[in-house]
Amino acid sequence: MHQHSHACRCGKSHSKPQPLCGISRARPVTLQISAAQPVTPDSNCSCCDNGSPGGGDADEESDRSGPDTQQFRWQIAGMDCPSCARKIETAVQKLPQVRNARVIFASEKLVVDAENDIRPAIEQAVKNAGFRLTSTEPQPQPGRLRENAGLLLLALLMLASWLLSLVAPVWGDRLFIVTTLVGLLPVARSAWRLLRSGSPFSIETLMTLAAGGALAIGAHAEAAMVLLLFLLGERLEAYAATRARRGVTALMALRPDTATRVRGAQREQVALADLRPGDVIEVAAGGRLPADGELLASAASFDESALTGESLPVARQPGETVMAGATSVDRLVTLQVISEPGHSAIDRILQLIEEAESHRAPIERFIDRFSRLYTPTIMLLAVLVMTLPPLLGGADWLPWIYKGLTLLLIGCPCALVISTPAAITSGLAAAARQGALIKGGAALERLSRVTIMAFDKTGTLTEGKPQVTDVVPFGDAQPETLLTSGAAVELGSSHPLAMAIVAEASRRQLSLPEARDQRTLPGSGIAAQIAGISYQLLAPREVKNLLEDQQQTIAQLEAEGKTVVVLLQDARPLGVLALQDKLRSEAASAVAALQQLGVSSLMLTGDNPRAAAAIAADLEIDYRAGLLPADKVAAVRDLDAQQSLAMIGDGINDAPAMKAATIGIAMGSGTDVALEAADAALTQNRLAILPRTVALARRTRRIIRQNIALALGLKALFLVTTLLGFTGLWLAVLADSGATALVTANALRLLRSR
Repeated sequence: MHQHSHACRCGKSHSKPQPLCGISRARPVTLQISAAQPVTPDSNCSCCDNGSPGGGDADEESDRSGPDTQQFRWQIAGMDCPSCARKIETAVQKLPQVRNARVIFASEKLVVDAENDIRPAIEQAVKNAGFRLTSTEPQPQPGRLRENAGLLLLALLMLASWLLSLVAPVWGDRLFIVTTLVGLLPVARSAWRLLRSGSPFSIETLMTLAAGGALAIGAHAEAAMVLLLFLLGERLEAYAATRARRGVTALMALRPDTATRVRGAQREQVALADLRPGDVIEVAAGGRLPADGELLASAASFDESALTGESLPVARQPGETVMAGATSVDRLVTLQVISEPGHSAIDRILQLIEEAESHRAPIERFIDRFSRLYTPTIMLLAVLVMTLPPLLGGADWLPWIYKGLTLLLIGCPCALVISTPAAITSGLAAAARQGALIKGGAALERLSRVTIMAFDKTGTLTEGKPQVTDVVPFGDAQPETLLTSGAAVELGSSHPLAMAIVAEASRRQLSLPEARDQRTLPGSGIAAQIAGISYQLLAPREVKNLLEDQQQTIAQLEAEGKTVVVLLQDARPLGVLALQDKLRSEAASAVAALQQLGVSSLMLTGDNPRAAAAIAADLEIDYRAGLLPADKVAAVRDLDAQQSLAMIGDGINDAPAMKAATIGIAMGSGTDVALEAADAALTQNRLAILPRTVALARRTRRIIRQNIALALGLKALFLVTTLLGFTGLWLAVLADSGATALVTANALRLLRSR
């Protein structure tokens, strides 16, 4: 029938449930990285630690941290594209005591797992790679003029060189040489540092060789133009990267820096890190919640759109939980804090986004591996173009050296490298804004291929708030006795059916005896001892000694679409409790929207066939009922072998089926096991999010394919024109920067998805 879970979905006991617990090319200008902070797991909640994400494909990058490692984090500012992250990772990974190093591009963090505290060595390795470290103190952001000083200086020198060449060609040419050297110096220095840190085939290396070669053969003006266009392209990439991460930075900005804490008649402004569970805080109308809280006093409306995608305000009653980042719409509200610092709903969402980068899409991992071979291959091809025609065919050296240098610039992998990550980052940010948290590009890609969705019933297609409708005793048993015993056995469980039985007993003001030795019967029900007597609550299919009239009673209740459980005393049936759950209001429209996308729906439930048939008939979908957890897994595997399937559920018994499916999706109120097993989670229990997310995943896949075709197509075109002598150095770098801008702009279209 059901299983039991802790009140908090992290698997630990909290005073209140914790929302979403268990879900959370380098420029010549140097990056800024704040000093490292050691990360220690929270002893109160294992799911909230900063350890490695689980799951993922076998060939994905994994977190190799173990019990003997320490984890350190740095905040990074100024990354233009994922290749910046790869350069830092390569430099740090070379240290012998580093187990794992990864840069989280979306939230701009460096995370290192090391055997000992080797922060100075890590910081030195990053410095040697050409990046500058700063202290943990807030650093003033550089102004636009200072940030673009190198580009502006080069542009002014370029203009002066051109004007001087009009009146004094010789002196103009000499100024072009000076301009080239001014632009080349920081690029060459960066290339040398990257070479020493383990990244020899970088864009800086290609630019240094191309610009230096152009100087050597006398193409001074083109060498200067190449560097100017390169720096311009870098600035455009930096802007695009900022746009792609805007969804994450906006999420971080949802948390106010301070909160108004109330102690008696006193009110004080305190830092966010000083708030603790149990503190009482006030939030003015229009203000954002700094932490997850339980609403006190009167009811109020909250705007949760930034977290859930729901555009309309949500009315909350006293005692209900409100997530951090929500805005009080209409009044001053008082709340009791229920989340530890760093463990609010926003923190968990950000943690999920960070974990997502460890689960990269197969196509993204392929492009990354391809680009590592692609750059040295292009360099070898350029050398062959420079040398083979003069050596074998007696051709002039200068024209073919020029073509080889042009080929170096055309071969820059920038557009190809950024084509997939830019689209995936934008897609994940857009999905989060819609209310779906997807654990990485791999899950996003699998979701785009889904053609069938299998739904659990209770808590997924239905509201998960059943009510007891019938208490039918057998023989001379009394209804109150039946309900009292059943509620005592179920007391402490968070399963919707158990909570409904306990709530009904409370409503009737029944006094419950103490039950001992409670134990779950997987897929069947629950057992306990009351006053030394054994009691069981089981699904009817698990009871073998029912009389014919008792079976008819159960059949009649199930025919009405009700869920029935049988109470047994020492294996003797005492009676049945019938419960009924309401279908979610948006379930029918969500199923219809999925059908329009070509995604069929199926219900997999452990409930009885008659109750399942009633729900399935309302939704006009197929169903399989009476399934144990193992049966769900078998059904999912059978269907998944024929077509890509997504499993949507919220309970512990859904977790194995989620793992067996192409992709598992958990409802936001699901248990900790379901959320951990899932590849995606809905921040709100709204099925209407599903069809929008599937459409977004498919659009992301199309844009990735467009970007790859665009990047490779332009390179193939300019490769031919270069060999035919139609393409010069400046046009080659313009084509590369243009392709990078095009694929990035194409990816950013996903941020406009609604």
